[in-house]
Amino acid sequence: MDAFQLAVLAIIQGLTEFLPISSSAHLILPSQLFGWSDQGLAFDVAVHIGSLGAVLFAFRQEIWRILHAWFTQFGERGQTPESRLGWAVIVATVPAVIIGLLIEDWVESAGRSVLVIATTTIVFGVLLGIADKRGSRVRPIEKMTLKTALLIGLAQAIALIPGTSRSGITMTAALMLGFTRQDAARFSFLLSIPLILAAGSLKGLELVQSGTPTQWHEILLGVALSFMAAWVCIKLFLAALDRIGMMPFVIYRLLLGVALFVWAT
Repeated sequence: MDAFQLAVLAIIQGLTEFLPISSSAHLILPSQLFGWSDQGLAFDVAVHIGSLGAVLFAFRQEIWRILHAWFTQFGERGQTPESRLGWAVIVATVPAVIIGLLIEDWVESAGRSVLVIATTTIVFGVLLGIADKRGSRVRPIEKMTLKTALLIGLAQAIALIPGTSRSGITMTAALMLGFTRQDAARFSFLLSIPLILAAGSLKGLELVQSGTPTQWHEILLGVALSFMAAWVCIKLFLAALDRIGMMPFVIYRLLLGVALFVWAT
């Protein structure tokens, strides 16, 4: 990729990673419309680092409280709401890791077709709209149990199918379980941390093992742009969520899915 392509794709990745609109659906559009080549390992590593840095920075205080509470729960202090939230993140992460290992080959082949992405973009967009309309939206994140965390984690595993949107499906599940919009989004963002960390580490190891010459300027540009785009996205999304709800994203997903279907056929 040249610098322009890298910049465009890094910004797209950063903006769509945490919105409920599917980053994979958006990253496939430039290649289909303009014939751009595959982004490559260096790009994958860069945007993973940038996205991870953004969510860590945005939630740095909450992450510190959760980590501190989780490690000190084994002493006299015992469990707290923060330590239980830490356990919830762990439990919700396990299904995606296990299922990801089982269907990785399928995802890399058949799962990346435009028709699959168009279908999942529409179907899970409709489910997001239903969850936002019918969910009670009264349950705070402090009421997160290991059972509800596991249910959200099982939903997150579905996001391994491109076009589903990891953030979208986890927010959908949380809203269906009665959580508030803000806490559904917060838990979704916290869940992204271990998965982005794991995916970025695997991609980094693969890059090292491939022996491909490291283009540090490309990596640094990708990290910087994806970090800024993701951080701005997180802040604006949380600030506007209670006011606008999920319906703008639902409508956008439906239009995007239809556009992909038209393009594919």
